[in-house]
Amino acid sequence: MTEQPRSIQLTDPRALRAYAHPTRMTLVGLLRTSGPFTVTRAAELTGESVASWSYHVCNSTLFVALVPAERYVQANSLVNGSRSMAWLAGPAIGGVLVQVLTAPLALLADAATFLASAGFLARISPVEPAPAPVQKGHFTEGLRWVVRDQSMRALFAACGTVQCFNFMFHTLFVLYVTTELGLSAGVLGAVLAAGAVGGLIGAACAGAVVRRIGVGPSLVAGFVGFALPLLLVPAASGPVPSVAGLLFAAEFLSCAGVMLADIAVGSFQMALIPDAIRARAMGAFRTLNHGFRPLGALLGGLLGTALGLRPTLWLATVGTLLAVVWVLPSPLARLRELPERTPVGVYE
Repeated sequence: MTEQPRSIQLTDPRALRAYAHPTRMTLVGLLRTSGPFTVTRAAELTGESVASWSYHVCNSTLFVALVPAERYVQANSLVNGSRSMAWLAGPAIGGVLVQVLTAPLALLADAATFLASAGFLARISPVEPAPAPVQKGHFTEGLRWVVRDQSMRALFAACGTVQCFNFMFHTLFVLYVTTELGLSAGVLGAVLAAGAVGGLIGAACAGAVVRRIGVGPSLVAGFVGFALPLLLVPAASGPVPSVAGLLFAAEFLSCAGVMLADIAVGSFQMALIPDAIRARAMGAFRTLNHGFRPLGALLGGLLGTALGLRPTLWLATVGTLLAVVWVLPSPLARLRELPERTPVGVYE
């Protein structure tokens, strides 16, 4: 007879909140019944992609294994800059490949780029930190660490505010631009491309800004620089050229600001989180943080229907700007240099 797994009762509300995610519940159950398995097997058993599992489990740990602490900002600038370059060049290259090769062969060419990425990764031989032993509270330790650290708590609240209101904004943005402002799809595409250019320039300048004013002030400037230009979007009116100009400015400046914020946030987290709980802390932060996205999208749809597109966009942009209110009273806003890594178990 097959031995039945021992039942576990959870009574701690914080543990229940951490556990109450469908994929996490499935994975923990499979670990109890089937024992340890690889990321590939986890993807097969849960129906998630291998790439998604591998990225979220390995990304932050691999980063700190490869990059010295004094170069976190520079490395994050390169990573975010390459992302902006992909946003800028990817659609254009895709269009050319479809015209030259036809769509099926263009998809094969795109798949080949993943193989090239795998080849570059295969050349890396990092010295990774040893995994932490599994013990009582292992699965919730990352969440508890995020909640108890004052700066991470402020950062989580700020990022959650941005995620909620920004998804409220983007739920309505395309509809607002094409219906109320009357811009064509081509102009809309050019506006979004301007955002990619702004992001590329923001990533290139982020290192110099952080060195000049410090990590905390750069993070505050990034949040403000991301949200403030978006006020131009609901303010836009008049002839099409002036409207298009305002949207170009909004996307360009906003994407430059968000790159500064992303690089400062990423570097701060890499420096602060202990190696032993890094994957669990980042997993908890991202799971809770991204949980605000569907809430923002739902609010955007409901308020857009009830109030109209332009009034809801005003609410969304002002709400995004309020994210900085969480950071300003915290030590994070005054941080000049990247912090020393906090030992596991030290929360205050």
